[in-house]
Amino acid sequence: MLIRIIAILFPLFGITALGYFVGKRMRPDLSHANKLNMDVFVPALVFAALVNKEFQITEFLPLTVATLVVVVGSGLAGWALAWVAGIASRTIVPPMMFNNCGNLGLPLAVLAFGDLALAPAVVMFMVSNLLHFSFGAWLLDHRVRIWTVWKVPSVLATLSGLAVGLVGIEVWPPLMTAIRMLGEISIPLMLFALGVRLTDSRIASLGAGLYVAAARPIVGMLLALAVMLVIELPPQQQALLLVFGALPPAVLNYMFAERYQQEPGVVASMVLIGNLSALLFLPLALAMSLP
Repeated sequence: MLIRIIAILFPLFGITALGYFVGKRMRPDLSHANKLNMDVFVPALVFAALVNKEFQITEFLPLTVATLVVVVGSGLAGWALAWVAGIASRTIVPPMMFNNCGNLGLPLAVLAFGDLALAPAVVMFMVSNLLHFSFGAWLLDHRVRIWTVWKVPSVLATLSGLAVGLVGIEVWPPLMTAIRMLGEISIPLMLFALGVRLTDSRIASLGAGLYVAAARPIVGMLLALAVMLVIELPPQQQALLLVFGALPPAVLNYMFAERYQQEPGVVASMVLIGNLSALLFLPLALAMSLP
């Protein structure tokens, strides 16, 4: 089991470590690459997964609800933890609520559970992504208009993919191949960019960073286990939900904190230490979920 877990996680952390090494040595500017990834490659990945003939949205409704409960429950736990620790709720709630289900979650799902796990992993990613760009942005700045979330490319790709899949339109195979090829760029680029991004993070608050690094996966896994007692899910989706709960804070939390000036140094510490702690919590989640 240990060898299997190492084999699953090595590509993830290997590519991320390479990105960190290159980021330290070369200081590449990946701002344009990251924008292309979020605006083109990730939407292509989402669209390709949703228009797959094997994808039936009704099969993922329980998983959608379960993911929503885990995300919202993590946010409520974040409010309670903020009160206990005396940390501003707007600083701690987003890193508790929104995990790294893009950079780490999507590739981990495929490596651990196979290509068939991509579609449910995309469903969980979109639930978190939709909430992050709407409620997450509003939480940091109440002037944000939540209903403008449909303008986010990955959200547009989700709506388009669902519409095409539900209507039963068959996309021209050569076009579908091109979309899949674009989508396949996104996963290694996300991992590499994660490593580069972590070079910019600094540990400005060790205590808060360790606090969230431990609380985020522990709360997430406990919520996932509790939800599975109430919502019946297939074995693969149960495993995916447990791994989803164990994921560290998303790097996007730091970008939002910097944009809205919500203690970005503290949030950067949470993200950096949280992603390092994934070396401990992800093997634990995999050990609990792998057959």
